[in-house]
Amino acid sequence: MARIALVTGAGRGIGRAVAKRLAADGCAVAVNYRSSAEAAQSLVNEITAAGGKAMAFAGDVSSPEAVKKLFDDVKEALGPVEILVNNAGQTKDGLLMRMKDSDWDDVLNADLKSVFLCTREAVKAMVRARWGRIVNISSVVGVTGNPGQANYGAAKAGVIGFSKCVAREYAAKGVTVNCVAPGYIATDMTKILSDAAKEAILTGIPQGRQGEPEDIANAVSFFAQESSSYITGQVLAVDGGMTMA
Repeated sequence: MARIALVTGAGRGIGRAVAKRLAADGCAVAVNYRSSAEAAQSLVNEITAAGGKAMAFAGDVSSPEAVKKLFDDVKEALGPVEILVNNAGQTKDGLLMRMKDSDWDDVLNADLKSVFLCTREAVKAMVRARWGRIVNISSVVGVTGNPGQANYGAAKAGVIGFSKCVAREYAAKGVTVNCVAPGYIATDMTKILSDAAKEAILTGIPQGRQGEPEDIANAVSFFAQESSSYITGQVLAVDGGMTMA
């Protein structure tokens, strides 16, 4: 049976790859975006041209009102959300002593509050159906930390703690909650790094290369499957061995 999947921040990068993979898996995909309407519609066109089903939905997922409207709109157009991928986020890097209050608030809202709001809305229908998959995109920075990313690291570590709590709350209701923690992935966020910075990162990756958005999409697809029903509250690092213990 085709499932209804919502991917937040799906206009580009990892979110785009996740939406394409879930559509290829047979899901009807709600492509959420905040400002990249053209990119989101391009993705919808690409999915439908390949024989899949997708629709674009605008909405700032850090706003409670916008999240409520988003879920109502998706339900009306496609049906209740059965698979939620919380991918939306942003970075505003800077050393702690120079970090502005607004930089802290903006990143925490985009990367953590959005996960809370969307998950809270999604579990209502999932509990009634006694089936649901929630996959939250965290980061290896939320596990190891990184200089200049106190706001981002705090948000992504918060996503992990939040996911474990919600996983425990709804494990008996047929709802699983897991995290994927990307390492150094080729996206718009990493393109701005200098060649020297990129080389320094690569030296700390046993595989010696950066990952691709499709690597994250593969992990999300795994957690979204029926066959992963006995896995919940876990954090899967997709990082080429970067954070192995």
